Amino acid sequence: MNDAMWAGTVTVGGYGGAELEGYLARPLGDAPRGGVVVIHHMPGYDPGTKEFVRTFAAHGYAAIAPNLYSREGAGVSPDDQAAAARAKGGVPDEQLVGDVAGAAAHLNALEHANGRIGVIGHCSGGRHAFLAACDLDLDAAVDCYGAFVVNDPPADQPTTARSVLAKAPNLSCPLLGLFGEEDRFPAPDEVAALDEELTRLGKEHEFHTYAGAGHAFFAVERPAFRPAAAKDGWERIFAFFGRHLAA
Repeated sequence: MNDAMWAGTVTVGGYGGAELEGYLARPLGDAPRGGVVVIHHMPGYDPGTKEFVRTFAAHGYAAIAPNLYSREGAGVSPDDQAAAARAKGGVPDEQLVGDVAGAAAHLNALEHANGRIGVIGHCSGGRHAFLAACDLDLDAAVDCYGAFVVNDPPADQPTTARSVLAKAPNLSCPLLGLFGEEDRFPAPDEVAALDEELTRLGKEHEFHTYAGAGHAFFAVERPAFRPAAAKDGWERIFAFFGRHLAA
């Protein structure tokens, strides 16, 4: 694997004509490549998100993470942007879809793009990946333990997010779901309900639930990290994108 790449900050067009900061990584070779939009989690546009972007570039994809909290002010630290966005209950769904569409267009405008786009997100980003795959025409989507896809959040949760299960008939592409058996958001019964609904609708999907893993098991910087689950999850992600984003 030749993992030589360019990586750095770019400007991405977003919902309503907004200009967003984004982190882009792409291989230096000239082979045709698919694109991956990495949707950051509720804690924001952080070093872990950028590492995910570089990991996809090392595996031959052009990848970009738009900073969904860019509207909270230029020159403001990502942590402060995230705090301001969380105080508002997160990113509105329509805005999220427009920002992902802008990031996908940015990837497709790059040299050597093959026109195929996947999305991936963790936690709130997992819900957003599912939402984007229902509202946009995409080629593959990965939901890593996305909360509040099936059920509304509890009243004490500081988010305006609501269930998007009703959008399932519009799912535009194959979906890979990776979940922890000990997670509460989403809990195993929510994962089962989503699986049942997608099966009923005839939507192509594959779900994997890991024993001994809870929420955020991909996050190497957290106590929740579970190496075996994360390793298997990455292998499944690359196999899945390999099938659906190849030239």
